[in-house]
Amino acid sequence: MNFFAVLLKESINSATPILLAALGGAFTYYANVFNIAMEGMMLTGAYFGVIGSYFFGSWAIGLLFAIISSIILSTLFSFFAVYLHSDEFVTGIAINMLALGGTTYLLRSTFHVKGAFISSKIISIPSWKIPFLDHIPLLGKVISGYSAIVYIGFLLAIIVDIVIFHTSFGLRLRATGEEEVATRSLGINPLTVKFISAVLSGLFCGIAGAFLSLGYINLFSENMSNGRGWISLTIIILVKARPLGILLLSLLFGFFGALGVMLQNSSIPPQFTSMAPYIATLFALYVYSKQKRKGSL
Repeated sequence: MNFFAVLLKESINSATPILLAALGGAFTYYANVFNIAMEGMMLTGAYFGVIGSYFFGSWAIGLLFAIISSIILSTLFSFFAVYLHSDEFVTGIAINMLALGGTTYLLRSTFHVKGAFISSKIISIPSWKIPFLDHIPLLGKVISGYSAIVYIGFLLAIIVDIVIFHTSFGLRLRATGEEEVATRSLGINPLTVKFISAVLSGLFCGIAGAFLSLGYINLFSENMSNGRGWISLTIIILVKARPLGILLLSLLFGFFGALGVMLQNSSIPPQFTSMAPYIATLFALYVYSKQKRKGSL
């Protein structure tokens, strides 16, 4: 497989956790909940995905553990930010710090290792090979052979777009975010809608976390999410949470992430190559702010 094909394949893998977290964050965006806790939810999902897979010998149990743990964290976030009306930013930061410190402590106390835990007992999520396409030169290598979650992630982008813009739930979700008082007059409880949006965000972040530790690479390391939740939040802001826009921009950030990893084998210092996705994030925010200023003039 040539460099270009490998780069495309790694770009899609790198984009998947960002895509999934951002799709989950789209629900809270339209419910007018500023959810910056996606980083912590993803990290928690990654850890408990490994726990379930390692102790039960099943990737499916690992995925279930990842989803449940992330939903618990999103429920905690929702309880404080939605029901107790605490500051969403402060609550999100607290959740992220809890996830980082909690998973680090649990990793060291459970497996007695620092940094990363690797074991042959961690069962990874199986890869899918697409019949017929798999045998096509170059193209088959690029679009076939990914973890099942990669294909599910692309499908979810379409499903989320339909749910938000073409269902009654999506209408209630958007109405809650835009005119909360008006939704109450129609018999819709905005707190319930916001809570559901937070839970859905946790579900998607849990899947993203499971992909990180069971699909992308087969291990757990401290701070494994490595800023992907923040990148997801940036994408949500840039495309105003349009699911198909999230898909395209996730692939772009995935490309820069994969390019940074692949350039680590070159003469460029790895400290600079690892900065690639974050430089792209800053540049995207700069372009967005410039366009917003022009629009306000």
